[in-house]
Amino acid sequence: MRVIAGSARRLPLKTLEGLETRPTQDIIKETLFNVIQMRVPGSRFLDLFSGSGAIGIEALSRGALEAYFVEQNRKAAAIIRENLEFTRLSDRGQIFSTDVMIALNRFEEKGIFDIIHMDPPYESGLEKNVLEYLSSSTIVGEDTLIIVEASKKTDLSYTEDLGYIIEKDKLYKHNRHLFLKRG
Repeated sequence: MRVIAGSARRLPLKTLEGLETRPTQDIIKETLFNVIQMRVPGSRFLDLFSGSGAIGIEALSRGALEAYFVEQNRKAAAIIRENLEFTRLSDRGQIFSTDVMIALNRFEEKGIFDIIHMDPPYESGLEKNVLEYLSSSTIVGEDTLIIVEASKKTDLSYTEDLGYIIEKDKLYKHNRHLFLKRG
């Protein structure tokens, strides 16, 4: 796994052994950033269920002003810290090693994020909890893009009932990216 573009281009990133954090494959990460590339420079980026931090680090490498990483697994959070230091991006990244819902509540006073990416454990239902919370949160503005990475089988049909507009639903072989904005 590596950083694909930007200031940290080609630098390798560490990840936890095994499938506990399920790192996003480089080809899928590249497709994701091809879709959002014009929104990343100068953005405030929130990476929920961060794993190795690869998505938020890619955003920083491509010009995001700052990225917040939320990862409850302490070993994974330590790897995010190592990856940020290795890529020389640690001055613009903040790591929160806590439950995502607790972190979201703390962020209410931090202002609006431009991009919120989440990659919860597949088939856990955690994305629904987060989307319900974000539907009325002050960290989401009218232009905030919310990206859900989920299993291709995950039912996300409820998003419009929560007041979201689907901008794009990108399907891959086993998973998908759903791009949402609050309506």
